[in-house]
Parts: sequence; structure tokens; C-alpha cells
Amino acid sequence: MTVFLDSTDLDGLVGRAELIDAVRAAFLDLARGLAEQPAPQSLPGAGDTQFLPMTATSHRLGLSVVKVMSDAPANRAAGQPAQRSTVLVLDARTGERLAILDGEIGTRMRTAAASAVATDALARSDARVLGLVGAGRLAVEHVHALREVRGIDTVHVWSRTAATVRAFRHAVDGLLDVIEAPGPRQVTEAADILCTLTPARHPVVSGQWFRPGLHVNAVGAPPRPDHREIDATGMARATVVVDSTATQLAKSGEALLSIEEGATLPQTFGRELGAVLAGTTPGRQLPSDITLFNSVGIALEDLAYAAVAIARTRIPDRFSTERRLPAEVAP
Repeated sequence: MTVFLDSTDLDGLVGRAELIDAVRAAFLDLARGLAEQPAPQSLPGAGDTQFLPMTATSHRLGLSVVKVMSDAPANRAAGQPAQRSTVLVLDARTGERLAILDGEIGTRMRTAAASAVATDALARSDARVLGLVGAGRLAVEHVHALREVRGIDTVHVWSRTAATVRAFRHAVDGLLDVIEAPGPRQVTEAADILCTLTPARHPVVSGQWFRPGLHVNAVGAPPRPDHREIDATGMARATVVVDSTATQLAKSGEALLSIEEGATLPQTFGRELGAVLAGTTPGRQLPSDITLFNSVGIALEDLAYAAVAIARTRIPDRFSTERRLPAEVAP
């Protein structure tokens, strides 16, 4: 029996703390050889639209996913989402179709959960001030997710549009102090933890603004090799940790453009988050280190979200067994 979950079904279904735990477990699986995460290949659509089929398998959970993400920048002019996605969940052994999920909510939540996992592993334990370059729904989700791992009490935020900042302020009202910044530089210089959440093609943040001790989550640029939010200086100054090296070297403009400009080397992007979590690769070593999680987004994160979401539906019942959902993921 196939479970079909649209955005209405998924809204509020998965808790943030349990998702962070599930995403952390997925990254550890990747480091320990219990998951497969190949680099995706783009499929050109019409005009500037691209499709990105993303795949992953969790041997621990016995699941495989295929996520198809569309990136259609021209949609913005028509007031439509630039990105849409659908996730297909399969039994990794039999190939049985288990579920089909609308990708909007899951993508937003798993992206912020990955940032939370990286922040917990890399940011200073006393980090309290969050900086957000970009103030849309992904920014709101990051506030909630990062507050699960750090005692954030203040956020400095900037967006190109005042209406977006007003909506952000309303969404997080009462959670923390919100300070509207005049630009990305002021956000960066004020932050202990910086999240860049814009669909930028050209850098909006300069590494010259990074203060000692800063942790950065570079999140917003779409998975295209000519898009980036942070310049080559920023990538060179930081200890860079990535979700997947193979994906970074195929799809990350932050990685590929900084390599092309001679500021970094391919091995700069060889430090995977799973290995840091497993203790086989160092992350932050000194309070003064600048750390940066370059988040392109991988299908294994979508698999982690889908596993929890399907378990919450209790359909089919056999999905909620210990074989499929071990203690750190099961409800």
C-alpha cells in the first residue's frame, strides 16, 4: 500500500527535535558505510529550468529515495515557487513503492535540520547571536531548528524586501530579539552563527567580514555551479565542512568557483559532516576558528524526513517496525 502525503498532510506532522536526530543519524550512516549517496546529475528543462533527480539509500532503514527537484528561476516573476520537488520512497530490498511525498515542507525542514546538526557540531557552545541573510520561510525554519541546539536569544536579519522582514518578525514574535540590519555586512559582523539563505548567483557575503569564532551555514544558493552566496575569500578563510564531497564538486558554486579562482583546492571540500560527527575528522578545534558548513542538500536528508513522516502516519503498519525505524528515529 502506497502512502500519498501532500503539504496538508505533512504540515506539523514531524517534530523538529526528532528530525534533527534523524538527520544526524543519516550523516553518521554515510560516514560508517551504512548509506549510499551518489552525486546527482542535472536534467535540462525548457528555458532556464533544470531538474535534479537526487537518490540515496539507507541500509540501516532499508529504504531508498528518489527526489526530483525542479529549479525554475523564471517562476519568481509570475509569483510562483522557483523550486518544487517530489519524493518517492521505495523498499531498498524489494523495490516496492512505499510512499510519495510533496517535497516543499520536507525540504525546508530537513535543510534547517542539517544546519542544526552542523551548528551543534561546529559552532561555539556559547553562541547566542544568530545572523540571517535572507528572511523568508527558510529563515523562520532555521530560527526554530537552531534554537533546538543553541541558546539563541538574538537574531540580526537582512532581506532585500522590507515586507519579507516584516513577515519574518511576525513569525518569530516572542521567541527572541529581532534586530533589522541595513545590509549583509552588519549581519555577518554581529553574528556568532551566520546563515545565508538567498538564491544568489553572485556573492552577497564577503569572507573579509568573518570574525574569529564565527560559524557559517551556507544554505541558500541553488545547486548550480555558477551560483554562490559567499565569495572565495570566505571559503579560503574557513574550516569547510560539507554534506557530501561528491555532490559539492558537482553542484556547489561556492566550491567550484573558489577552486577556479585559485582560493581553494578540491580537498578543501573533503571534510564531510558525517565524519566530523563520527570523530574521524576534526571540526572546530579552537574557539577562534571560523567554521563553515556548505550545504548543497542531499537526498539522504530527504530520506530521513520521509522515514519519520511515514512512521507518523502509521500506514502501512509494518513500516513502524523496529527493523525499519530504530530507536533514534522511531516515534
